[in-house]
Amino acid sequence: MQQEIEAKFINVDHDAVRKAIEAAGGECEMPMRVMRRAVFHNPELITKNAFVRVRDEGDKVTFTYKQFDDEDSIHGVKEIETSLGDFDAAVSILEQTGLSKDSYQETKRETWRLGDVEIMLDEWPWIEPFIEIEGPSEQLVREAAEKLGYVWKDAVFGGVAAVYVRKYDHMGADAPEIINRRIPIIRFEDPLPEIIVKGIET
Repeated sequence: MQQEIEAKFINVDHDAVRKAIEAAGGECEMPMRVMRRAVFHNPELITKNAFVRVRDEGDKVTFTYKQFDDEDSIHGVKEIETSLGDFDAAVSILEQTGLSKDSYQETKRETWRLGDVEIMLDEWPWIEPFIEIEGPSEQLVREAAEKLGYVWKDAVFGGVAAVYVRKYDHMGADAPEIINRRIPIIRFEDPLPEIIVKGIET
């Protein structure tokens, strides 16, 4: 498995980020577009804190295994990823394997390139915009963050649930389960789900 080296910075102004990237010499590779995801689990994946995902990225469809060994570290996420031809066909195939499709998610993303680093401007329902900076090494990710004016101590690591829990802190350690397993559909037009407001009631 490959290690995903990525840091998030949350509650950002995307227009300000665009200007900062351009000033640093970066270029937009893909404009803002809607992305579709289907997230799958089974008991073994849950035990490993992992999932399988099919994602329509606008220009390609990717099939990914993602595992979170340490969500508080830039080196804590591992993945295996390849490209596919058809989002709906891939989802249908996985549904036939017995894996549980726990969440369908629609988000927005704009992709920029700054040297060897990718910068993703992300929007997810019910939280403020954020960015992801991904690169081949921690040093390059840190340098890119500094060029854009971000302080490393403010970086957020792990999956998107780590962003949700910054706003809805009562979700706590249940945030990954809530976002990736307990909400069947995540879309911009849908109201804020009760489980995000109240957390998992025991």
